[in-house]
Amino acid sequence: MIGALVGDILGSPFERRPVKREDVPLFGEGTRFTDDSLLTVAVAATLLSGRDTEERYAVFFREYGLRYPECGFGRSFRAWLRGEGIPGGSFGNGSAMRVSPVGYAFETLEDVLDGARRSAAPSHGHPEGIKGAQAVAAAVFLARKSVSRDGIASFLQERFGYDFSRPLSLVRQSYTFDATCPGSVPEALLAFLESTSFEDAVRKAISLGGDADTQACIAGAVAEAWYGGIPEEMVLRALSLLPEELLRVTVSFAVRFLPHWRGCPLFVALAGKKEAGNEMEQEGKTERLSPREFPGEERNA
Repeated sequence: MIGALVGDILGSPFERRPVKREDVPLFGEGTRFTDDSLLTVAVAATLLSGRDTEERYAVFFREYGLRYPECGFGRSFRAWLRGEGIPGGSFGNGSAMRVSPVGYAFETLEDVLDGARRSAAPSHGHPEGIKGAQAVAAAVFLARKSVSRDGIASFLQERFGYDFSRPLSLVRQSYTFDATCPGSVPEALLAFLESTSFEDAVRKAISLGGDADTQACIAGAVAEAWYGGIPEEMVLRALSLLPEELLRVTVSFAVRFLPHWRGCPLFVALAGKKEAGNEMEQEGKTERLSPREFPGEERNA
């Protein structure tokens, strides 16, 4: 999940300024969190609530979406937020970009696939929308279970029909922006499959010149699970861009489901502040948490 947030934030400047190379500056002008991060946190919040039904997902998506209406939603999801139905369901990549927490919340592959279906169904009920969500959640699950990259690729090919036969260098040459699941999820997963590190996976996803924040979000989610973490400095800088309420949910999810982050100083500090805040609320007091309170962290403009 943290990899999805970091990937989205790193890819955000390139969504409308596509590049076809990997040696791009990170955390440059325009770096921000987008709807990818927001809805990833909404999925995490739903899972933390203990009732990950389709109806519950819909409630959380609308609650978070209406609270942050300008974070980059696509046209069809804006319509869904207004209560307008999508005939046949959407097959946009929104279902795949937000699903990574599901890959950590369950302990069998079938439960992950079913959980991914539930997370997609409210707004992305088209078979391709559900397939995209299931593919990403399964890849995260298999990666954290130490399945080989060849094994992950084989599963994705056999279960979902994704084609990884062409190297990324060839895909990149003719690839253009595509915000659908079938036109963006396989390429994002290929960026992970060819990567040598978390950062390399994100850079490769950005270099496709497509839906950069979403594809970096997807590649980053799987890369985090595979490599067992992310450079701490990169995490601190990226998560400092999240609003307080999103950061709190992220910490709660990490404490419960992401053991590899429990020793991170940022998460330890935030978890401590969360507990202190709960105690103060019980006493009728309030406390605001700001990422700026952590040494060496500044919010990017």
